[in-house]
Amino acid sequence: MKAACLRVAAAATAVVTSLTSCGSSEPTSADGTVTLKLLIDNAEATVAAAESVVRAFEAAEPTVEIDTETRPGGAEGDNIVKTRLSTGEMADVFWYNSGSLIQALNPSQTLVDLTGDPVLANVQESYLPVVSHQDKVYGVPAGTAAGGGILYNRKVYADLGLETPRSWAEFMANNDKVKAAGLAPVISTFKETWTSQLFVLGDFYNVQAAVPAFAAGYTANKAKYATTPAALSGFRKLAEVHAAGLLNDGFGSATLDNGLKLLAEGKGAHYPMLTGVMPALIEQYPSVKTDIGFFGIPGDDPGTHGATVWEPAGAYIPASSEHVDAAKKFLAFIASPAGAQAFSEGVAPTGPYRIKGAELPEDVIQVARDLSAYIESGASAPALEFVSPVKGPSLEQITVAVGSGLTTPAEGAAQYDKDVEKQARQLGLAGW
Repeated sequence: MKAACLRVAAAATAVVTSLTSCGSSEPTSADGTVTLKLLIDNAEATVAAAESVVRAFEAAEPTVEIDTETRPGGAEGDNIVKTRLSTGEMADVFWYNSGSLIQALNPSQTLVDLTGDPVLANVQESYLPVVSHQDKVYGVPAGTAAGGGILYNRKVYADLGLETPRSWAEFMANNDKVKAAGLAPVISTFKETWTSQLFVLGDFYNVQAAVPAFAAGYTANKAKYATTPAALSGFRKLAEVHAAGLLNDGFGSATLDNGLKLLAEGKGAHYPMLTGVMPALIEQYPSVKTDIGFFGIPGDDPGTHGATVWEPAGAYIPASSEHVDAAKKFLAFIASPAGAQAFSEGVAPTGPYRIKGAELPEDVIQVARDLSAYIESGASAPALEFVSPVKGPSLEQITVAVGSGLTTPAEGAAQYDKDVEKQARQLGLAGW
């Protein structure tokens, strides 16, 4: 997990490992077959989705074979991606975050420009900005959108007679009832520091609703978390649930798996989290397909309730690939209804696809239904990292301190404002 970028990753390993045979990217073989290398993160859901997509693609395109490698998630994975790009040793196709993180990859020098290419024919136009740099497009969506907000146990809600909250006051009132029932109202898992960020990052829908120009001002160094009340609110919410004694026992040493177990077993009611964690939970707890729902982090006004959305990751081709034409065929398949169907067969979708003509299966899980309802009603906004390249590396440490009562919200917000300065300057952004 790096900075403000949220993603779901399995435990990191130091060595990039291969899922299939370790063929290199070499010229076309004697029988006309091209072998591509694909690099993905090692999260269980990513691996399952990739295996399904690769099988479907190879069946549709018998002249192309794909060897799949995995890498760690988080900062270690970021470093692997950057190193392999800079040394010209990147796989022919790699899946990586969309949004602000690709700005640090120097795309104009390291990635193949897809602007105007037929590979983008099925990609929804509103997705293109999150895989673009200086008006050039470099990727296609690999997976579904995800919601960043509150996963909640619907059976707990039914047992306690609770309704989905549309305001922060309603949310806190629900928490009081959950606590009185002897359950953990708000699950926190600060052992894995990236999970501490949701109350801040998932609150961006409310920030944008209150201050529509915040992202532009933030990018231009004219708006700050510490001096914008709506933006500071996420830090305050993080501190408030701790101060009210609403967190699970041992939250400081709890892991993501611990948190998901509490939620699935109904021992905890709410988990600030991404919907993308759900597929890893379904195999062990099939009932979560219907028992776990999602709602956006509530703001102060129930009339403007909505949810913050994380765009799908991107699939990219490095400039160093010797098989660009074959790689484009693979990207075109990924970004097609057939590719989306293959994703769905590999892993349960946790939100809508960003591909024209791609539909969610009829038995889609509840969190995907809930997130789609926000998007379809117009009550959603992309997370800040998809509308601004400004991010800092230390947010997860800052939010752990605020969420543990060690740092005040105002101090945490000011620390993060300071934290983003170095990256903004590295990107050469005006005003910094």
